[in-house]
Amino acid sequence: MSTDRMKALRFSEFGPPSVLRIEEVAIPEPGEEEALVRVKAAAINPSDIGDVAGHFKKTTLPRTPGRDFAGVVVKGKQHEGEEVWGSAPNLGIVRDGSHAEYVVVPAETLSPKPKSLSMAQAGSIGVPYLTAWASVVNAAQIQPGETILIIGAAGAVGQAATQIANWKNAHVVGADITSDPIPGTVAVVNTKSEDLRERVMELTAGKGVNAVFNTVGGPLLEPALEALAFGGRQVVIASAGNPRVSFNLVDFYHNFSRLLGVDSYGLTPQQVGEIANQLQAGFETGALKPPAIDIVPFEKAVDAYSHMAAGQTKAKQVLSFD
Repeated sequence: MSTDRMKALRFSEFGPPSVLRIEEVAIPEPGEEEALVRVKAAAINPSDIGDVAGHFKKTTLPRTPGRDFAGVVVKGKQHEGEEVWGSAPNLGIVRDGSHAEYVVVPAETLSPKPKSLSMAQAGSIGVPYLTAWASVVNAAQIQPGETILIIGAAGAVGQAATQIANWKNAHVVGADITSDPIPGTVAVVNTKSEDLRERVMELTAGKGVNAVFNTVGGPLLEPALEALAFGGRQVVIASAGNPRVSFNLVDFYHNFSRLLGVDSYGLTPQQVGEIANQLQAGFETGALKPPAIDIVPFEKAVDAYSHMAAGQTKAKQVLSFD
C-alpha cells in the first residue's frame, strides 16, 4: 500500500453488515480547523449498525462508518503528536467515520487520552459517555443528593449515566427488563414485571424522583412522568416502537414537570470537546470506568458488525488498528 493510501471500512449501499467492505482509499487531508488522526482503536456502536442499515436520513454514500476513536494526531494545528480520544456528530453520516486507519475530525472535538485508559478503552467511551453527560449533567442538571431514575440502566448509555450520576453524588434508581443488580444503583425496577410509577413511589417514600433519564421512550414515557417529584424533569434520547406518545397534560403542568430531548447527533463540535474534557477528569480519577470490551483486529470488522447486529456480543466491540 502506498504512503498516501489507507484501509477503510466502506459501504456504498444500505443494508445488513454484509454490505461492508474493507477498501483502499486516499488518506484524507485535514482542513483549517481540523486534525488528521491515526486511528489506533475505534468502537462499534449500535448507531453505526443503524447507519449502515440506512436508518439516518442524512447519510450519503459511499461512506466509512464509525463515530468513536482513540489515536494519535499526525497533522493539525492542535494536539499534533498527542494521544487523543474523541467522537464527532457527523462522522459516518456526511463525513467519513473512524472505522479506518485515519480519520479527519474538527480539532475542537478532541481531548487528551486519559492516561489511565488503554487506546482500546479510550476508543470505546465516546458516544455512550458523551450522550449520558449531555443528558444527565447538561439537560437534567442533576444535583448532589437528588435521585435520578435511569431507564435502560443496564445498557451502555445507561451504565455511563449511572457512573456520572454517582460521580455527581446523586442517588440512582435503575430500571430495565431485568431484576438483576445493576452496579451503582440503589435499587432496580423490572419494567417487564413491575409497575414503574408504583415501585418508584415505594422506593422514594411517595415523593418521586427528581429526574428521569429515559433511554427507551415509547410506552415508558408516561409512567416515568408520573414518577417525577414536584418540579422534576425527564430527559429522553430515544423512542422504541411508535414515536408518538400521550400523557396527562393537566398532571404534567400541575406538577411543574419538564420534558427535555437530547440527540447526540445534534451536539456541536465545541460541545463535544467541552464534554470530553470534563469526562477526562472522571476517567483520570477513577470515578468513571470504561465498559467491558472485546478487541477485534480491523481485518475482522465485518464479522464484528455481524455478531453485534445478531445480538451475539456481550462486551463492546472495539476495532484495533495495531
